[in-house]
Amino acid sequence: MWTAARLKLGVMMFLQFFVWGGWFVTLGSYLTSAIGASGSQAALAYSTQSWGAIIAPFFVGLIADRYFNAEKVLGILHLLGSALLYRLHIAIRFADFYPYVLAYMVIYMPTLALVNAIAFRHLSTSRSHFSKFRAWGTLGWIIAGLMISYGFAWDSTDAMTHGGLRNTFLMCSAASFVLGVFSFTLPATPPSAAAQASGLRRAVGIEALMLLRDRDYLLFFSASILICIPLTFYYQNANQFLTELQVSNATGKQTVGQVSEVLFMLAIPFFLRRLGMKLTLLLGMLAWAIRYVLFAFGNAGDAALLLLIGIALHGVCYDFFFVAGQIYTDSKAGERYKSSAQGILTLATYGVGMLIGFHIAGLITDMYATGRLHDWRSIWIYPAAFAAVIFVVFAVTFRSDARESRYPPA
Repeated sequence: MWTAARLKLGVMMFLQFFVWGGWFVTLGSYLTSAIGASGSQAALAYSTQSWGAIIAPFFVGLIADRYFNAEKVLGILHLLGSALLYRLHIAIRFADFYPYVLAYMVIYMPTLALVNAIAFRHLSTSRSHFSKFRAWGTLGWIIAGLMISYGFAWDSTDAMTHGGLRNTFLMCSAASFVLGVFSFTLPATPPSAAAQASGLRRAVGIEALMLLRDRDYLLFFSASILICIPLTFYYQNANQFLTELQVSNATGKQTVGQVSEVLFMLAIPFFLRRLGMKLTLLLGMLAWAIRYVLFAFGNAGDAALLLLIGIALHGVCYDFFFVAGQIYTDSKAGERYKSSAQGILTLATYGVGMLIGFHIAGLITDMYATGRLHDWRSIWIYPAAFAAVIFVVFAVTFRSDARESRYPPA
C-alpha cells in the first residue's frame, strides 16, 4: 500500500538517480565538444566516481551511520552538490572543471548508500518491496535521458557545437536543490544502536575480507574488479561514440539500456534457478564481449540495429554479473558479514576496478583519436577481447557448490 511515507521514498529514489543520470551519461560528449578534453582527461573526470566510491564507506560508516540522521545528511549533501553542479555549468576549461567534479563525486557517492539505508529502514517489514522503490531510481535516470534528447535536444550535433550539453549541469543542479530540500521532509532515520557501537573495522567493512579465504569467492572477487575495466569503456565512451556517429537522440536511445536493466533484474530469479550462479555470471561476462563487438561493427545507417542491440544488452551485462554477484556475496557472507561484504564489493568494483578501468579506457581512446574524431572499431575491440579473456578464465577456474549455485525457490 502506497502511504505518504512510501511515496516520499519513491520520489527520493527518482530524484537521486535523475541527478546522476542527467549529466553523467553525456559527460564524455560534453568534455570533448565544449571543453576540448582528451580521452585521458575524460578518464580523469569519470574516475572521480571511483574516488567517491572509495571514500563513501568511510564517510557513511564512520560519520553518517553513527552520529546524524540519514535524511538530514542526505539533504545537506545534495544542497552542497547543487552548488557544485552549478559551478560545473559555468566552467570553460578542464583545469577549472576537474576540481569541482571531483568534489561533487566525493559528496554524491555517499548519498547512494544513504538513500538505500533510508529506504531499508522504513521498509523493515517488507524488504521484498525494495526493488519497486529502486525502480523509481531507474525511471529517474530514464526520464533525464529522454529530456536531454527529446525534450531539449541538447545532444544534437548543432546544439553540441554551441555547448548545449552545458545545460545538463544546470538542470541537475536544480534537481539536486529540490532533493536537498525535500530530504528534510523524509521519515526520520536516526543512527541505529548497532551502527553507533560498531568499531572501525566493522564500519568500513574490513572484517568481510575474511571471505577472500574462500578460493571461489576470491576468484569471483578478482573477476568483479577485472570486468569493471570493459565496463568503464561503456560509461566513458558510449555517448560520445553515438553522437560522433551522428546517431539521432543518442542519449534518449541509451535509456533503452535502463529499461533492459529493469526487465532483466526481474528475470534474475528465473535464470538463477534454471542455470545456477556460475552460468548466470558467465552470461553476464559474455554479454560484455558481444556488446562491444556489436559496437565495433555498428553504424548510424544500415547497421544501426547492431548499436541498439548493444545498448539493450545492458540489462544482461549489468544484472547478470553485478546484481547476481551481490546475491552470491550475500550467500557467502552469512549473517555476520552481510552488510560489510556488500560494502567491500562495492569499494572493489566501483572504486578500485573502475579507477583502473577509466585510466585504461582513456589511454586507449587517445591512441585512436585524430583531433575530435576516433577510430571506434579499434577502440571497442579492446574491451571486447578483455571481457572474452575474463570469461574463459572464469569458466575454467570457478566452481560454485550446490549451496550457492541455485536461487532459493519463490
